[in-house]
Amino acid sequence: MVAKIRAEDLEVFFEKRKFLGKVKLEIETNEILAIIGPANSGKTTFLKTLNRMHDLNPEFSMQGRVYLDGQDIFREIDVLTLRKRVAMVFALPLPLPMSIYDNVTYGPRIHGIKNKAQLDEIVERCLKGSYLWEEVKDRLNTPAFNLSGGQQQRLCISRTLAVDPEVILYDEPCSGLDPISTAKVEDAMRMLKQKYTQVLVTNNTKQAARISDRTAFFLMGELIEIGPTSKIFTKPEDKRTDDYIAGRFG
Repeated sequence: MVAKIRAEDLEVFFEKRKFLGKVKLEIETNEILAIIGPANSGKTTFLKTLNRMHDLNPEFSMQGRVYLDGQDIFREIDVLTLRKRVAMVFALPLPLPMSIYDNVTYGPRIHGIKNKAQLDEIVERCLKGSYLWEEVKDRLNTPAFNLSGGQQQRLCISRTLAVDPEVILYDEPCSGLDPISTAKVEDAMRMLKQKYTQVLVTNNTKQAARISDRTAFFLMGELIEIGPTSKIFTKPEDKRTDDYIAGRFG
């Protein structure tokens, strides 16, 4: 079976300084892969490479290959198509300055969906997918900025689901959230696993242990180790992985 995403000897440079060195890994369909590591280890650099977020940076260059369903994302898939298939949720919730309903329908409308009944179905399905429906179903026409930070983050996940991606990338999505909101985001991720491949960059090793199927440990731009989360957190092969998880550095 072809991996959903495959990186082969991926190297990333900014101003000729190497930020990622020869990363080689596969991400399987419908798995949750957590990426952990200290600051400046290359986690977010790798994540943003998966949907070409670095493209507009003139200092960016790369070597190696990244494949989505066997297609080279830099040579065989145009960037707009890629970002529809591989969506991203950022650390800071960024709802649009409009209603909850219009936030969710923004993407579908851009892609030509105008039918009210169809848009209504998308809103309900996507808000349920992010565990937000029950909290907002009676106030869909109120401003999204009225929501709490945790609710705004789940609204951003709903907005991502509305364009029907195949892969969802999360860049520390719970870093500013309280424990209750974090738990709800994690519940949503577990449910979304049935349909989507998910990649989670997190500085919270406990979150990685709770939510992921496999975990990758990055350090100073290198992929040190990747494997089943239960193994990484109990019997890692590399001492640096064990030291980081145990809190000896990072």
